[in-house]
Amino acid sequence: MAKKQPNIVAELGRPETASETAARKAENSRLYRQRKTVNNLVFSLLVTVGLVFVIYLMVPRAAGDFEDRSVDVAALAERAGADRELAVPDMPDTWKAKQATLTSGDDGVSYWQIHYTTENESYATVVQAFREDGEPVEPEWIAAKLEDQDPTGSEQLGGVNWVVYDHPERRADQVNMRFGLEGEIDENTLLVFGTDDGGTIRVLATQVAASFAGGDPSGAEGAQ
Repeated sequence: MAKKQPNIVAELGRPETASETAARKAENSRLYRQRKTVNNLVFSLLVTVGLVFVIYLMVPRAAGDFEDRSVDVAALAERAGADRELAVPDMPDTWKAKQATLTSGDDGVSYWQIHYTTENESYATVVQAFREDGEPVEPEWIAAKLEDQDPTGSEQLGGVNWVVYDHPERRADQVNMRFGLEGEIDENTLLVFGTDDGGTIRVLATQVAASFAGGDPSGAEGAQ
């Protein structure tokens, strides 16, 4: 019987040598293991993602309550531990106080801030800023809070002289301050501003002043 001749390899134009055959088989084995490793990694990743998704679906999530939430400003002011009286405006139930916090900044300015959703579903806020050493709050700090807008006038509300910032041309969906008031009671700088109309913001400012005057919106006791 005739001996079977080795196959001629097209790339070589001749049969493989024994060492070339061994090298080819070793390379094929290496490529196979490499593909298997990559496939295993992809499969593991898909399994992990699938498990995370299943867990996400299984975790109960309460419906968002932001729209109806309203914090107790008076209680939060009492718990804040400030060494002075904090503004607690008496607003109707149509207003929602979303947050009230006392912050001590690295710049030496502490401030009590209340965020509201007004009766018109707009934004309004009260900022009571002060320095522990009794020095005035820097104009630059105030300007930053009022988004660097220029004053447009002045008026008196609740026994407080206020600087007015009236900028109705600003878009409510892009800014936090379209109408604002800046005043002072004792050693407190008061900023009352928001995206609602001037009349609504004035109501809030009057109640802020009243909270320092013993609850009388038209009173001036304690106001400077």
